[in-house]
Amino acid sequence: MTSSPTNRRAGAVPVAAALAKGPVEVLDFVLPLWAGGALGLSPAAIGVLTASETAVSFLARPVAGMLADRYDRGRIAALGAVLYALSFVGYALASGFPAALAAALAGGIGGALFWVALRAKAAERLAADSGVFAKLFAAEGTGTWIAFAVAVTLISRIGYAGVFWLCAAACAAAGVVLFGKPEPPVTARTVRLGSLSRTMRPLLAVVVLTAVAEAGVALLLLLHLQRNYHLELGMIAAVFLPGFIVYSTVPEFLHGIVTRLGRARVMTVALASSAVFAGILSLAPNPWVIAIAWVLAAAAFAAAVPVEQAVVAEAAGVDLGQGMAVYESANLLGATIGTLGAGLLYGLTGGWAIACGGAAALLLVAAVVIRPALSRLGAVDRPEPVTPVEAPAAPVDAPVEEPEPEERTEKVRRPPLHAWAGHAVLYLGVQIALAFFGYSWLVEALFGGPHDAAWFWNSSGHWLLNLGRIWTAVFLLDTVWSLGKAYQAHSKA
Repeated sequence: MTSSPTNRRAGAVPVAAALAKGPVEVLDFVLPLWAGGALGLSPAAIGVLTASETAVSFLARPVAGMLADRYDRGRIAALGAVLYALSFVGYALASGFPAALAAALAGGIGGALFWVALRAKAAERLAADSGVFAKLFAAEGTGTWIAFAVAVTLISRIGYAGVFWLCAAACAAAGVVLFGKPEPPVTARTVRLGSLSRTMRPLLAVVVLTAVAEAGVALLLLLHLQRNYHLELGMIAAVFLPGFIVYSTVPEFLHGIVTRLGRARVMTVALASSAVFAGILSLAPNPWVIAIAWVLAAAAFAAAVPVEQAVVAEAAGVDLGQGMAVYESANLLGATIGTLGAGLLYGLTGGWAIACGGAAALLLVAAVVIRPALSRLGAVDRPEPVTPVEAPAAPVDAPVEEPEPEERTEKVRRPPLHAWAGHAVLYLGVQIALAFFGYSWLVEALFGGPHDAAWFWNSSGHWLLNLGRIWTAVFLLDTVWSLGKAYQAHSKA
């Protein structure tokens, strides 16, 4: 069956998300180091630089939402990606604070346009595919860890400017894949942003709390690994990367659990679990335990965040742009509070434990209020689990035609291996690239050695080899799970 232009553009959404999300996360990671080391800016100036981008992005989100409900969402997101690219070019060429500030402002506007319009574009398919946000979250996770691996590996050879140029190229590519034939969004009514915010206020409170905890814990990890354990950039990235790999591999699996157990139950367990993991971080004796706790916390966030986005999209109806603007604003507000609060608390005596405990307390509060928040919003607790093979984009409140029995049989017979195949191609491609530099764990395990048991289970030497060991274990689990699901689908046929 030939894919329609609509479906091709829908398929471009996760690709664009992966291309842009990685550079954005890399920028958050290296910006303070670059601004302080390459430009010689003071901590106060670095704070102004990051705060300016955040403030502009926050102010631009309502406008981005209105534009996404009035014009083609794919092109609005493409415009945001181009501004992202120009922002990275500005960072690459900057020689002082004014140029860096201009780049930050361009990035703030670009981020608002890109993420609001992109999430609204993804939400158009929510009625046909209840797992659309889980897939989007997985794509973002994939882009993040790939960008981290590339940036950390190459930064010593090409410098910060070279990394920024690569990030600019990735964002420009995101704009290219989104640009296509105009598709004006379906608009049946106009909802004022303030009214929509009031309707979703309980859920938005949970979004803010989750973002406060997630952003705060991420910054705490960065500060703690750098200052307490005196780790260099590569080793810090090695602690973070397994969690980002989890982001890219588990969301679709977790969405299957959501369809069976319900959104309220999964959200409650996920938020409570992430609170436990945040508490564990305060007691972690070494970076390895921190990495494990971060992986578990990442799995919990991977369950909660796609549900938040899907429920917001359903509440927004056809006004998806404004709905995503409200969600993105709440998320950005929480992230800003989280990073600011974590930075202030970490400087206090015993601040690491206090900040981790505070994040755990916030997540417990979110776990308690999420069920009544979803109930008040009237959200569907168990979305439809079936993902159509081919379905045109449709607004979230449009009726979905029930497939004929023959169509249902065809969906069951189709083995759910497409996602695994993508993971396999990605895994093998990266291993081949790493093999040229002598850092492929798979190649070393199969053709190198001999190695003792500790090399396979505890430490394989270089941080890239250790990361490859963890990724190989995750990929093997993904393979077993995917083949099991394929066999189950075949048995039902």
